[in-house]
Amino acid sequence: MQFKPDDTVNKLIIMYVLDKMEIPLTENSILEICSSQNNWINYMDCKDLMYQLIKAKFIYKPNTANNENRYNITYAGRDCLSQFFTRIPASLRDSISQFAKENKMHFKRSQEYVGSYYKNMDGSYSVELKILEPLTTDSIFELKLKTDTRHNAIVACKKWRELAANVYETIYGKIIDD
Repeated sequence: MQFKPDDTVNKLIIMYVLDKMEIPLTENSILEICSSQNNWINYMDCKDLMYQLIKAKFIYKPNTANNENRYNITYAGRDCLSQFFTRIPASLRDSISQFAKENKMHFKRSQEYVGSYYKNMDGSYSVELKILEPLTTDSIFELKLKTDTRHNAIVACKKWRELAANVYETIYGKIIDD
């Protein structure tokens, strides 16, 4: 017999994911984790359940300056989860915990280390690289570069996710600590 979760269990799954990831997540990240990558919850159900969890004050999305909402579990949500997490099958809890352990840094990087580019009038490309504050999504570091090709702009944005922390640490160390 295959396990078929109900809405209550699915709500607990969403809260469990937020708890195990230990970082605020965008709506797209939650949908990707719960629906696209792991098929734990149907996509449309997941969106609706997130709304219900916000309304019940078990998760929240703080208002941010750049309108990129990130969701996190509330104290009431953690309390509820601590009392009812056993309703999530142990194998699924293990799967969620393992996924969080293996993928937390990927999601952290994709949400906090962001890069974008645009074409300039002269045919070159401007690349904007940022490190965002996790809870407020305010920029704590910005770097703007100019490249000669679109390919270089794309490469810079991709590399930024892996190198942002080291670049920031080096620049901060040279300017502030020396």
